[in-house]
Amino acid sequence: MKFYFPDSQDQIYPRYDFIHDEYPDERHRQRDDLYAHQAVKPAPYDGILVSKAIVDGSIKGAGKYSAPQRARLYRDGVRTFFGLPEPMMSLGDCGSFNYINEERPPYETPEVLHYYTECRFNAGISIDHVIFGYRPDAPDKEVNEAWVTRREMSLDYAQKFFKATESHNSLITDGKLHLEPVGAAQGWSPASYADSVVQLQKMGYKRIALGGMVPLKTPEIIACLKEISNIRKNDVEFHLLGITRIDSMERFAEYRVTSFDSTSAFRQAFMDEKNNYHTADGAYRAIRVPQVDGNPTLKRLILAGVVSQSAAIKAERECLKLLRQYEADDNFDVQEVMDALYVYQALLGDEKKLKKVKHYRETLVDRPWEHCRCELCKKHKIDMVIFRGTERNKRRGFHNMTVLEAKMRKLPLT
Repeated sequence: MKFYFPDSQDQIYPRYDFIHDEYPDERHRQRDDLYAHQAVKPAPYDGILVSKAIVDGSIKGAGKYSAPQRARLYRDGVRTFFGLPEPMMSLGDCGSFNYINEERPPYETPEVLHYYTECRFNAGISIDHVIFGYRPDAPDKEVNEAWVTRREMSLDYAQKFFKATESHNSLITDGKLHLEPVGAAQGWSPASYADSVVQLQKMGYKRIALGGMVPLKTPEIIACLKEISNIRKNDVEFHLLGITRIDSMERFAEYRVTSFDSTSAFRQAFMDEKNNYHTADGAYRAIRVPQVDGNPTLKRLILAGVVSQSAAIKAERECLKLLRQYEADDNFDVQEVMDALYVYQALLGDEKKLKKVKHYRETLVDRPWEHCRCELCKKHKIDMVIFRGTERNKRRGFHNMTVLEAKMRKLPLT
């Protein structure tokens, strides 16, 4: 089972100063910052997925790449741009979530093929239009007309993409990179997904990406895969778009799912309310120590005169000082750290978040960073469980992916 990490220009600076919370003056992001596969070994994924919408923008506006970055990706190709080691693979897609509310995708097949081939991806997914709805037993006449249109549209794009890719590959001389076409299947039920797969197989696709399944519960995904298995050709493989579900990977593999992509483990580091720091057996809540000059809520309170800036800075520094003392001394009183965290959080005036401070005790008492073998935890120790700024939060996200990679390695997948 191969794991692809969707790129969103998430990098860390290896020489960030955690004591003073600052970057050195000589930092050059494009030269110095590291992607997860450069920051930890072994690489926490088997490949990267890069959406055209992230690079070139879409209906919602500009992408996350600056003009120089975009030019360098097109010029150097995806392997050089990301510094991908062998045998790490690359997969391109259109980023259909970026235009989910539009009647039609904002791209056409020639420009998508141009993106894939100019950036020299190993594989590219045909244009699709997401169907967010699940009606497993609904008669065709009761199905949302827009869903039917979107599925037909996705299949039409897939037909054009396969032919265009065939034409492109036929013109490539020996030694040059061929693009593997991946057909996108959409549906709203096991039967509609299976029918999409039937049609994609007839077009000639050997690899098919199943999209629109993110909102589905695991039994619903299994039901779709089971239905698809009845019509799957022996040489066809499947990719799950946006799906992790580590506990169900063995079941997925039984139905010839050979790859998936997801940002879930990474994003939980700073988006989840409690499962921020992952371990082999569970997860811990990260300890929030907001930056006085970087927390919008606290800045508003200071400007309004509700909170004293000097008091906030003092409380912030006290938390960080005691956390470092706790890290260095196994016998340091955890309650002293907890008291400082309560004082600082109370300044924010958010009773809901104040009540959650009590959960930090488990993280502190268990010291999970001491039991992790990843390079980041060995180097940064307690900073890995401090919820504070992009450099700490992204490192924790990278750590989470190393945990996912280790779990995947232990699964008896073929």
